[in-house]
Amino acid sequence: MDSPAADLSGKLSREAEAVCRQYLSNGRKHGNYWIVGDVDNTPGRSLYVRLTGPIRGKGAAGKWTDAATGEHGDLLDLIAANLNLSTLRDTLDEARRFLSVPRPEPPTRQPQTPIARGSPEAARRLWAMGQPIAGTLAERYLSARGLTDLRSVSALRFHPNCYYWREDAVAGERPDAWPALLAKVTDNAGTLTGVHRTWFDPQTTGKAPLDPNRKAMGNLLGHAVRIGSPTNILAVGEGLETMLSLRLALAGLPIAAALSGNHLAAFEPPTDLRQLYVAIDNDEPGQTAFDALTERFADRELHLLPLRPMLDDFNSDLRNCGMEEMRSHLRPQLLPVDVPTLPAVETD
Repeated sequence: MDSPAADLSGKLSREAEAVCRQYLSNGRKHGNYWIVGDVDNTPGRSLYVRLTGPIRGKGAAGKWTDAATGEHGDLLDLIAANLNLSTLRDTLDEARRFLSVPRPEPPTRQPQTPIARGSPEAARRLWAMGQPIAGTLAERYLSARGLTDLRSVSALRFHPNCYYWREDAVAGERPDAWPALLAKVTDNAGTLTGVHRTWFDPQTTGKAPLDPNRKAMGNLLGHAVRIGSPTNILAVGEGLETMLSLRLALAGLPIAAALSGNHLAAFEPPTDLRQLYVAIDNDEPGQTAFDALTERFADRELHLLPLRPMLDDFNSDLRNCGMEEMRSHLRPQLLPVDVPTLPAVETD
């Protein structure tokens, strides 16, 4: 079966001369060709459109070449170039308008199987609807917190209208929809187990006036938002912005954000990991999580090392103290063997 584009291209080729008279009216017919200056309908003799021939293939009607630029194509290409249409959808719509062909009915969509709200499958569907953060409200929000150069981080996405189900919603009440940063939660094998959402206020680019304005869905216990592939070292902590700040300061450091103190205490590092840095927020839950991790792995060959911020967390350090002071504060907390692997903290 022909694609919609191939079908319309064939229909246009049967009307090649009429197409030329419509879009290249400053040209003229010369034998089996229509001659004009260029695709912009400039008078001249550079562009040749074949008016006769088969519907498709070699020598097909509607094929054209601009001898001056080397451009060539079929009549769909010609219409797109003539009208400066940037998408195939717009080009096909214009071709249908010219041919008086109605747009085909959309295919019947099979209803999705209902799934439990907040389940891992719901998280997977939400993640699939996300888009890269480049140029979005999510990128602007992170940049305002000192977190830049994150466009290539595959664990982050943006959703322009992410549902927010209020805790006190009554049965049948529709959820709100706000822009949101999506963060992918995975297990050690890289399988998506959940999604963390941070909702924004599009008027202020700050967090949305919701309580709470962050929620996670799916299976989080033992898992985390992971950025970078751990080799012999990994750093884990609570908040996403905290761990992104740490990775920015210690270039190349693989990180995992467990998203809460309780989940940090339950974090499951890779089984072959021998060294785990733990970013401890400067509060009681942060210390409690570190103590719980230390107790859990007391009988395992896993070396746990604390990383402590100057202020309440590492994003506060980044925003209030600056990158260089933050690195100077972190350097003595690293094992000497790790310093050469993190170029940002190397000494001269």
